[in-house]
Parts: sequence; structure tokens; C-alpha cells
Amino acid sequence: MRYDGIRKGIFLERPNRFLARVKLDGQEELCHVKNTGRLGELLTEGATAWIQEHDNPSRKTRFSLIAVEKDGVCYNIDSQAPNVLAREWLESGKAFPGSRITGIRPEQKYGNSRFDLAFCRDGKKALMEVKGVTLNQDGTGLFPDAPTVRGEKHVHELIACRDDGYEAYLLFVVKFGTAKRFMPNIARQPEFAEALAEAERAGVRIMAARCQVRPDQVEIEETIPVVLPEKIE
Repeated sequence: MRYDGIRKGIFLERPNRFLARVKLDGQEELCHVKNTGRLGELLTEGATAWIQEHDNPSRKTRFSLIAVEKDGVCYNIDSQAPNVLAREWLESGKAFPGSRITGIRPEQKYGNSRFDLAFCRDGKKALMEVKGVTLNQDGTGLFPDAPTVRGEKHVHELIACRDDGYEAYLLFVVKFGTAKRFMPNIARQPEFAEALAEAERAGVRIMAARCQVRPDQVEIEETIPVVLPEKIE
């Protein structure tokens, strides 16, 4: 996944969850933040920010905040990227080596939920929910960074999918390149962690993939271990 028109700036402040003030070429500019999460660990005053400039007169803002650097590591914060990356990964054949993936389509309705991707793996129907991860704790990607009722609901819906004969996948796309493993953020939402463990026992495959991240490009590089509560010492 590539971005055109990327420029380097300095993050100043975030007046609300949709907007940020940045300094570009010495001028203060207002940017759209493509992520409504807290991002408190990344969006700190003075941080290096990577901004996409848009040539679209109908936009309210000319710029979007795409990525941020912290301690020399680039983090993609575009919340729309994980679904695109997951689809590219499936289409590349790298997600399930040796399997035949067909019929990939987005936004599949099931019950009271709408899952990010539907596809067939070797002829078997499959549903996949995709979550983006930007929270880094000593090389461990953590999700969520804030409590998510919707995310917990999706996990339980994936369990129901298994009962209906679907293959079910939950993919955490870790959008920084130094991640060694993924864990649910027990401190922020223990219920989500418990739901993941329950889903794994029910046959839902919990996956995590680390991205290679540059200011103007991000792509899934490889899978990393998932550590669920029952496995934590």
C-alpha cells in the first residue's frame, strides 16, 4: 500500500480526535487524523509526523496525518490501512501458503455484524475480521489501546460463524516494524482478552502480522506469535 504526496512535518497538538495541528515548512497547518483512537503514546508534541497532501478542492482539509515516528520507529496510524493490507496479503498468497484463496470480498454481513473480509480457502467459506495495532510495549503489539465494545462483539460473532460451518479468522495487523509478538491489552480491557481465549478454544484462528512501515508505504511482512492470557506466565 503506497501513499502519494507525503511530506515531513512536526506534530504540535490534537485539538480533537479528527484533527491535528502540524508544522510544515515552517507553517502551521490543520490535518485530518485518519484514526479516531487515542494514540496518546504516539501523538506527542514535537514528534516527527508524515503528512499526505491532497489535491482535492472538495476536502475540508488539504492534509492527512498518515504516520508518526517515535524512538526511531515509524508507525502507520491510518485506520483504513489494515483492511487494504489484509486483502493485499490474501491476494498475494502469502497469508496461507499452499492454499487456494478465491472470492475475496469486503464488508460481509453476518448476523448483526459486518466482517471486514469474506473469501473461500480451498473451497471452504471463511470470514475475517481485521484490527490495526499501533500500541507498542517493549516490542509487543497490544490491542486495544482503549476499551472496545464493538471489538468484543466481533469476537463473539466469529465464534458463531464457526458454529455455522465457516472458517473464522481474526487478524491483528501490527503497524510498526519492531514487533516481536502480539498480546491482548489485558490492562485496558480484560474482557477482550478473555473473549480471544474463548474464540481460540472455539476454533477461531487468531493471527498477528507485522508490517514493514515507511512514511509513504506499508505492507505486511510476516506473521508473529500471538500470546493469549492462558499462555502468559
